[in-house]
Amino acid sequence: MAQSGLDSLLEALRQSGVNTDNVGAGGGAGSAGPQTPGGSGAGSGAGSAGGSGASGSRGGVGGFGGFPFSGFGGFGGGVGGGGGKGHGGSGGDGATPVNFEFLANDFHLPSKKWLALIIVVALLVIAGAYWWFHPAINIHSTDFWSIVFIVVLLPVFLVLWTRSRQYRNGTKEVVKNEGKAKTFRVLSFVPVAVVALVAIGAVMSMAIFPGNAEKYSNVLKTDTLEFAQDIKEVNYSEIPVIDRDSAILLGNREMGSIPEYVSQFEVSNLYSQINYQGTPVRVSPLGYADLFKWFTNRDGGIPAYALVNMTTQDAEIVRLGDSPIYYSASEPLARNIDRHVQLKYPFYMFGEKSFEIDEDGHPWWICPVRDFTIGLFGGETISRVVLCDATTGETQDLSLEECPEWVDRVFPAELLIQQYNWWGAYNNGWLNSFLGQEGVVRTTPGTDGTLGYNYIAKDDDVWVYTGVTSATADNSIIGFVLVNQRTQESHFYSVAGATEDSAMESAEGQVQNLRYTSTFPLLINVGNQPTYFMALKDGAGLVKKFAMIDIQRYQNVAVGDTVADTQKAYEALLATNGVVAEGEGGTTDVVTVKGVIRSLNQAVIEGNTHFYVTVEGEDGAIFDFALPGLLDIVGYKVGDEISFTYVEAAGSNVSPAYEILGEGGKAPAAEDAAGDGTEAAGIDAAAGEGSAGNAAPAQAAAGDENASGEPEDDVVQQNGAAQTPEEVAAGDDTKQVA
Repeated sequence: MAQSGLDSLLEALRQSGVNTDNVGAGGGAGSAGPQTPGGSGAGSGAGSAGGSGASGSRGGVGGFGGFPFSGFGGFGGGVGGGGGKGHGGSGGDGATPVNFEFLANDFHLPSKKWLALIIVVALLVIAGAYWWFHPAINIHSTDFWSIVFIVVLLPVFLVLWTRSRQYRNGTKEVVKNEGKAKTFRVLSFVPVAVVALVAIGAVMSMAIFPGNAEKYSNVLKTDTLEFAQDIKEVNYSEIPVIDRDSAILLGNREMGSIPEYVSQFEVSNLYSQINYQGTPVRVSPLGYADLFKWFTNRDGGIPAYALVNMTTQDAEIVRLGDSPIYYSASEPLARNIDRHVQLKYPFYMFGEKSFEIDEDGHPWWICPVRDFTIGLFGGETISRVVLCDATTGETQDLSLEECPEWVDRVFPAELLIQQYNWWGAYNNGWLNSFLGQEGVVRTTPGTDGTLGYNYIAKDDDVWVYTGVTSATADNSIIGFVLVNQRTQESHFYSVAGATEDSAMESAEGQVQNLRYTSTFPLLINVGNQPTYFMALKDGAGLVKKFAMIDIQRYQNVAVGDTVADTQKAYEALLATNGVVAEGEGGTTDVVTVKGVIRSLNQAVIEGNTHFYVTVEGEDGAIFDFALPGLLDIVGYKVGDEISFTYVEAAGSNVSPAYEILGEGGKAPAAEDAAGDGTEAAGIDAAAGEGSAGNAAPAQAAAGDENASGEPEDDVVQQNGAAQTPEEVAAGDDTKQVA
């Protein structure tokens, strides 16, 4: 007799080990009814075990009463015969819904020999995976828990649950035993409990958890200091004038200096900024160009590293001679720096590693050890540091206090900024961080979606600098913060002014015709004034000009071709606007002049009124008195004696006046100089009510009388962009510094 398709299916399932005992055995033959195409017979034979009656001239096939297909009756015969009760016979009552009981019923442990082999193979696979991925064995590590969940907890749960079901129901190999079933069921809750504990630890790490907001706000402790007292005036021979992108460009171009290695190695993109022998530099090791290049050069190691001087823009490839770099990030196997250090300290969680050189130029890897102080995964900080010799692989496990001073980068910049933002958000409690937001501050965002920060050298350490703004992140700062990357020492300076983004736009506006782009500002001290310093780069990424911007008055922008020229122009600009720029020995480059006014002319530059004065005995010198800073100048006329100080401007004979020195330190009253045709040079003509930008432009440019009582034929007014000295020059050689 030919075997039906269903019987063939059941037989195949039995051979594969599936228990088919509950599957219906086939129905009895129903009485034959008339055969109609597509109809159902009227036979009434009762199928056994959920079988179906026959339908038409074609006999019925037993139903699937016991198989997981619940609710199906017998399948009637005949063309298009319908299954189920009333169609072709009485159908079965159906079975229980689909479940995975058969997994528990059919699961059986292999023999002891095979079990031992499976365990050995599994351990080898786990050991190999651990060596390759080398996660930290630490309860605070999310990578560690991910592996534990997949490799340990889930398999243990499945085995315990399966054994519990087997002992509860009994199988061919396991005798039914309620006691053992209960034991295995209880044990199956152990991995579930571990997962629950980890989840609770994660919840306890959140700032919303009671008491955590205060803990987060105390991870980084910040002192408030005075800027002029704590930040020394900049030494322009040590100021970094290029950013990381420019350093990468310069360093990569130096690969041509080692032609024998140029096809074998490439410069890594690390470029860590450090202080090397008192100079800010960026260093980065070479790396193997690809896997094949590593295979052919691994015995000799990496022969050099790139060093870029951030002040002179000089780049060089430093050869290491007999002490090459063997441990690096480009090593794929045992000498990979991440794998080497992690396997040596399996319980440490390492943060972002950096490449540095000591004062002798020897290469090291700085490996900070992360720690979490709040709950299971919150309050990240650095607790220790491991130094690894890049040549020998020898390591030193040190506390933060034991870290040598030549090390500059223990705390990553991103972590320090995050820690300060915790204080800024939670110093008045968690609820206040998003409702009232009283006293809530944050660091200024970057210009491209990344964090906005830079580095400055101070006390032979590298400090992270970033501005501090309100919670709404507007275009102004309330101050800025400096954090030491080695010691975590943090200082806040209260200075209201423009954000770095606004300063960059202001600097770019000065050279908009050249389409230069600004680097992220660097904070420096110029004449005890907090100042943004930045480089202006062309489309090729090369530095072409420099800019200095007064943080508090960011419309004061000085641009120069060199740092020295930019400094002179900036100090002159400060003096022009009445900003006191004092150094350690007093005012910067201030000269005192006393004499009789030979000529006095007026001009409006970018909405600000300026008086240009020449003095008898000071041949070729023109002095610029800017309003409203030097408003007393409106009380003078040609022929008056005047005493004042000024700041020498580089590259120009126009020097900004700094302070007017009259009788008792005051200039003559404006009304004393009136009555002789000088009102045109008075307050009304100069600045309306004495405020810059309110001068009457028509009067200033259209031949009104000046302070000397003569027509102002040679006075120039400029309402647009800044003019060059030649453009502003009047009939008496008066001109304005651009």
